Amino acid sequence: MTDADILSVLRPDGTVDPLLDPGLPDPELLSLYRHMVLLRAIDEKAVALQRSGRIGFFVPSTGQEACSIGAGHAVREGDWIFPAYRDHGVGLMRGYPLAALIGQMVGRTTDTTRGRQMPNHWCDRSIRLVSVSSPVATQLPHAVGAAYAAKVRGERVAVLATFGDGGTSTGDFHAAMNFTGVFRLPVVFFCENNRYAISHPIERQTATGTLSGKAAAYGLPGVRVDGNDVLAVRKVVGVAMGRARAGEGGTLIEALTYRLGPHSTSDDPTVYRSEAEVAAWRAKDPIRRFAAFLRGRGLLADPAAEEAGAKEIVRGAVEAAEGAPPVPPSSLFEDVYAEIPWHLAEQRDSLLSGKG
Repeated sequence: MTDADILSVLRPDGTVDPLLDPGLPDPELLSLYRHMVLLRAIDEKAVALQRSGRIGFFVPSTGQEACSIGAGHAVREGDWIFPAYRDHGVGLMRGYPLAALIGQMVGRTTDTTRGRQMPNHWCDRSIRLVSVSSPVATQLPHAVGAAYAAKVRGERVAVLATFGDGGTSTGDFHAAMNFTGVFRLPVVFFCENNRYAISHPIERQTATGTLSGKAAAYGLPGVRVDGNDVLAVRKVVGVAMGRARAGEGGTLIEALTYRLGPHSTSDDPTVYRSEAEVAAWRAKDPIRRFAAFLRGRGLLADPAAEEAGAKEIVRGAVEAAEGAPPVPPSSLFEDVYAEIPWHLAEQRDSLLSGKG
């Protein structure tokens, strides 16, 4: 396969290329679909919550579900994840609880960060899911550091770092790729090329024909994949993660996709792209495409019922999160020092006594 080739497993009508089919068992295929539908339901609910003033901020992934769900399915226990802010699905596939994700949005006690992060900045140390960071691509050098540490310790793990096309225009991308190539580190760089870095189109970001082509400069393989094809994403990321765990070094994957919604709830995409462009990509909806495949396999009888069920699950999670107790003020003074210093203890006691 040349760098310019784009790997697809599912055809536009949902039929599959048998030579490229990753051969996942039926229960795993259904799990992929249900997680994609759940991710779409989370998006719809979270945007509604933000618009009604119940959360402050959200980054939707509508249209890119195949990327994060397919990539997340390739992660194994012990692997590290350094996600971009649009990749809730990677965390969900790895086992990050929906209750914790919703709790993080509303800042209640179900949030593992205890309300200290802005919404949409989730993490879970127990599954090596490192915190989302707002600045573009700053997670990439951190991912490389974790990979270097794993190599020094002799651990056979892979590190998955996800980011958008705009991330390839940063110095952090260059430094991370170069270090990975030189030291043959187990990092999979998963770039979701959705054509826009917020409002900045891809052709204004780079003069190269492909983003995956940048891998050659660092001595890494570069692969292009249809990012709206969950089976193709799973196949490519699975191979790359396997190479990483086997000590064969890193990979740069460029997944070609499109975000159907805004960059975030602070964005108005109608300013920089046309309705015709969005409509053309809406016709390539990754969920509908995968549903057609599952119906052909006799695994999916009622997509509408699946969507309704996912929405009910999300509704229940939001209700539970909003009904959870608020984070206690005393937690402001915790998690920094093993033993709280005297001056912070005084401030805490003053706050709790109501005299502060």
